[in-house]
Amino acid sequence: MHGFTERGTRRRYTVKGDTEAQARTRMRKRMGEVLDGGGAAASSKTTVKQWAEEWLDIVERELRPQPFTSARSAVRRWIVPTIGHKRLSDLAPADVRKVANAQRSAGLKPSSQRRTHSVLITMLKAARADGYAVPSIVVEVKAPAAGPSDRSDLPLDLAVEILGVAAEIPQGSRWVAALLQGLRQAEALGLTWDEVDLERGLLTISWQLQPLPYRFPRDRSSGFRVPDGYEARQVKGRWHLVRPKTRAGWRVIPLVPWMVTSLKAWREIAPESEHGLVWPTLDGGPCDPKLDDVEWYALQETVAAQRGADVQHPAGRPFTIHEARHTTATLLLEAGVDPAVIIAILGHSSMLSTKGYLHVKTAPLAAAMAAVAERLQLAA
Repeated sequence: MHGFTERGTRRRYTVKGDTEAQARTRMRKRMGEVLDGGGAAASSKTTVKQWAEEWLDIVERELRPQPFTSARSAVRRWIVPTIGHKRLSDLAPADVRKVANAQRSAGLKPSSQRRTHSVLITMLKAARADGYAVPSIVVEVKAPAAGPSDRSDLPLDLAVEILGVAAEIPQGSRWVAALLQGLRQAEALGLTWDEVDLERGLLTISWQLQPLPYRFPRDRSSGFRVPDGYEARQVKGRWHLVRPKTRAGWRVIPLVPWMVTSLKAWREIAPESEHGLVWPTLDGGPCDPKLDDVEWYALQETVAAQRGADVQHPAGRPFTIHEARHTTATLLLEAGVDPAVIIAILGHSSMLSTKGYLHVKTAPLAAAMAAVAERLQLAA
């Protein structure tokens, strides 16, 4: 038996040979393909391109927008052009490596090669689960070696100088949120005033600002691609407030007195936002991360001008906004903060399950925030 068809009838296969021995040999080969494919064999003529489009239709309802967009890009830009013509049953380990080699020849970084490899292997494993005879050795091919990461935290003196510049601008609290609270960029840009409790000095992180892709790229009339069970609130155009990727990202962080004072002052003059965004654009709309990056780099340029010397990462580039988050982690470690508390602050794990226990749970977090605020010279 080779499994069942979609109609529920038994799936049968017929092979032919000039002799009984030849027919038996071909049947054994066919049975091997079924077993090697991980289940009932589907069409042996299906190509990588045909399965890739079918697989994208399946995961479109399952993956979050950014992972899906990344997977679709990997499939259509690299996997299909490189090995799309190959039948699934004819794939060999060398075909998997061809995709990485094509990216390497195009100058893509190891991290990009590894992401595409992950998409390809995931896609082929799904094909095996659906009964396609993908050779088992193909899905065992190792990912390309990881390249060295040049991510680094900001030197303490630079972080202090950046905050000194930020303190002179109305929305300076935006950059304190990055260096002190360690907020991800999407979390900061998606923060709303109803999640800021200035009386109790607490910040709730429960939304992120993310662009949702259109169902058909560049076709605004096609609507947005929203996976099943995905909570999203449209703000403007493709920009939406979405829930964090994991429950761990949904957290509560204490605010130090400096931050409370700064946010109170900012709330009085901040642009009015229909959706209550804390750091919107001048017209009250969502801030594009690219514009946010420009302002972050401008702070570093101002510090450089004050120093009379370039402010650069060791690699010769500006520090990215995500490296501010690395800085928060380093400062917390250097302050001797318990790793479990650091995890809770940065949102890598859940320490605060309900607001009902805030009076018990936030004490160590508040102490940690105070320690980092002192290092960053943020006096009350």
